[in-house]
Amino acid sequence: MRPCSTAMHLLLRCLRGCGRHSRSRLPRRLRQPMSYMKLIIQSLFFNSLTNSELVMDCILEPVFWIVEVVTRWFGMVFVILVVALTSSCVFIAYYCFLPLILQTYPLGWIIWHICYGNWIIVMIYFHYYKAIKTPPGRPPKMKTDVPFVAVCKKCVIPKPARSHHCGICKTCVLKMDHHCPWLNNCVGHFNHRYFFSFCVSLTLGCLYCSISGRNLFIDAYNNIDQIRHFEAEKQGVPVTGIGLLIGIVPSDTPAGKVYSQPPYTYKDRMFHKSVIYMWVLTSTVAVALGGLTLWHAVLITRGETSIERHINNKETKRLAKRGKVYRNPFNYGKLNNWKVFLGVEKRSHWLTRVLLPSGHTPYGDGLTWDIYPLKKDMIPV
Repeated sequence: MRPCSTAMHLLLRCLRGCGRHSRSRLPRRLRQPMSYMKLIIQSLFFNSLTNSELVMDCILEPVFWIVEVVTRWFGMVFVILVVALTSSCVFIAYYCFLPLILQTYPLGWIIWHICYGNWIIVMIYFHYYKAIKTPPGRPPKMKTDVPFVAVCKKCVIPKPARSHHCGICKTCVLKMDHHCPWLNNCVGHFNHRYFFSFCVSLTLGCLYCSISGRNLFIDAYNNIDQIRHFEAEKQGVPVTGIGLLIGIVPSDTPAGKVYSQPPYTYKDRMFHKSVIYMWVLTSTVAVALGGLTLWHAVLITRGETSIERHINNKETKRLAKRGKVYRNPFNYGKLNNWKVFLGVEKRSHWLTRVLLPSGHTPYGDGLTWDIYPLKKDMIPV
């Protein structure tokens, strides 16, 4: 028994001892209700399945409920925020970066920047739209011949393999990975590829802007710093002739000194601030989203989802105590896992389905997982 169960035993022992001493003192009419109350307390605080994890889940249940409600309410706000931030960076890239590229870069680099920049923009918007609009897939609510591994306690419907219940969407999802607030949608069987492709495209786009705009960022930061120093040292207004403008020009200012106008216009300041804003935003997103993308790439290589990673770890530890080895039944090998995930059936699909926007559906229907060939060489690509 775990420490939590030991504490339950001690509590029940104390209640039992108190009950023995007070049983003779209680009237007969109160003995039966007291015995019933003790039985209710025992059923609430102790059973053979009680452990520290169950107690922590019960304690954190209000927190989970608050997170689910907030995520459900602000889902569309997160989507609008993603679109607004992405569109602002695209606008700055066309308005600030592109004219400089056309003026200063050689022809080869101009072609590279135009082709790569427009390709990454199309990939980002296409996969984000598809990830939002594509339903992740839900098991049938009516009785079918599809094999299932459990019955959902909340939906009260059969759950096929790799299906899990989403507390935010209030339904079971096929091959559920997680609920993404930035998509306002669950990531499941039918939109998992769109989600991952969006993460990869956005990471590559942010890295492109961060690396390409590094020198511009340094120049813009230095120019903004010079503007601040100029405004801090400025002590009056432009004055011509001899004499002092009382109340504006300090008395220690040499008579007849002429103050020059600021070297930067409002347009120049907005240009520098836009460059700084874009570089900081894209660099931050590249680091944060890049780590998330690498983590999902590892999961795809292993043939598992985020939820299955947790379940497989628990099963591995449980079987290890018995001297057994747990093997993931959905792991088809590193390369084959990627082929299944991306929907690659022939060599040309690496171009048409991976490097270019594609709306093809994934393998299978998400209900059964015995449709793939043997693991040795599933797709000879």
